[in-house]
Amino acid sequence: MAADYELVVESCLLAGRLMMESGAETYRAEDTMDRMAVSQKLTQSQSFVTPTGIIFSGNKNLPTRLVRINARTTDLGKITLVNNVSRKLALGDITIEEAFSELKKIEKDHKTFPFWIQVAAAAIASGAFLLLYGGNLMDVPPALIAGGIGYAIADRLEVRTRVKFFAEFIAAVFVTIIATLSVASGFGVEIDKIIIGSVMPLVPGLLITNAVRDLMAGHFVSGLSKGAEAFLTAFAIGAGVALILSL
Repeated sequence: MAADYELVVESCLLAGRLMMESGAETYRAEDTMDRMAVSQKLTQSQSFVTPTGIIFSGNKNLPTRLVRINARTTDLGKITLVNNVSRKLALGDITIEEAFSELKKIEKDHKTFPFWIQVAAAAIASGAFLLLYGGNLMDVPPALIAGGIGYAIADRLEVRTRVKFFAEFIAAVFVTIIATLSVASGFGVEIDKIIIGSVMPLVPGLLITNAVRDLMAGHFVSGLSKGAEAFLTAFAIGAGVALILSL
C-alpha cells in the first residue's frame, strides 16, 4: 500500500476533477487516475467517472471517495498540464507530494485567455464559418458582430445565472435580432447564412464528439449524459432563433 494513502487519493481525485472540468473524455480521466494510483502501489484502484462526479477507490479495504464536478468548460491547455504531471509521477520523476503541489498550482494559477480575446476569436470564427458554408462576403461584417456579441452574452449570462441553457437561448435571440436588422437595413444579404455562421461558436461540437466516443466505447452513463447536454444546448440555440424568426 502507498505510504500516504490519503494524499495519493486526493491527488488522483484532483487530477480527475481538473480534467473533467476542462472538457476531457471520461476514459482519459479514468486512465490518468489509474496510472497515478498504480505508480504509488495502489494496484487495486478503481475509478468511475461521469460528467458530474467521480468515484474513486484506491484499495478495497479502505473507504471509497466521491468528488462532484460542478462546472465544465473546454480548456485543452489545462488537460495537457495535468497529463504532464501524471506522466512525470508514473515515470518516477517527481514524488506524490510534488505531484499534488503541481496539481494545486494548476488549479489555482492556470488562466484561460482574456475575455476580449475569446470574444474576438468567436467573432472571427463566425465569419469563417459563414464563408465555409458558402456565404456572401458582404455578410461577413454582420456575422462578425453577431457572433462576437452572441458569445459575449452567453458567457456573461452563464457566469451570472449559472443556467447554461438560458444563457445560450438569450444569446441565440440576440444573434437572430442582429442578423435580421442587418439584412433589413441593407447591411447584410442572406439572413440564414449570417445566423448559421454566428451561432457556430455556441454549438457544442466537442461535447457531441465526446458523447459519441463514450457511447461507442460502452461508457453509456457518460455518453448519454453528454448527449443530453448537447441536445439541450442545440435545442436552446434553435429555440432562440425560431422565436425571433416567427415574430
